[in-house]
Amino acid sequence: MRAKDPLPPAVIERKIYLLRRQKVMLDSDLAVLYGVETKQLNKAVRRNLERFPSDFMFQLTPAEARALRFQIGTSSGGAHGGRRYLPYVFTQEGVAMLSSVLKSPRAVKVNIAIMRAFVRLREILATNRELAAKVEEMERRYDTHFKAIFEVIQALMAPPQESARGEMGFRVGQG
Repeated sequence: MRAKDPLPPAVIERKIYLLRRQKVMLDSDLAVLYGVETKQLNKAVRRNLERFPSDFMFQLTPAEARALRFQIGTSSGGAHGGRRYLPYVFTQEGVAMLSSVLKSPRAVKVNIAIMRAFVRLREILATNRELAAKVEEMERRYDTHFKAIFEVIQALMAPPQESARGEMGFRVGQG
């Protein structure tokens, strides 16, 4: 974390989701980071809609909102006073545009921190893609010589799988 960052990058990164093949942030999460109410953030955006085309910001469908609620573990809004409207999400470009709509010093600092988080995520994804491509190229080139090594590397790169365990211990006196 840089000395002037208002938030640790990890806090922001946990608020970036992948929807419609785009990295986005929820209006409510952005409002918290900027220190304003979600209603105020959306009102400022509505006053400046020409700055937010559909590739900068879009409203979730009911199915996307349900799936996202399930993913992040929040309760359903409905009967208990939650949101009345479907959330809006902002792409990296939309978040950058928010700095021209929300003009507080805090908004500027938060925007800088968010941009750094988006860039960091992009670098992490690029590194993983490069590593996977290199391993694949090495597999093609040296497959016969190092097949066992590549199988181990592939197993290490694969997500962990739950193993089925049998009972442990001794059984006494069955008979």
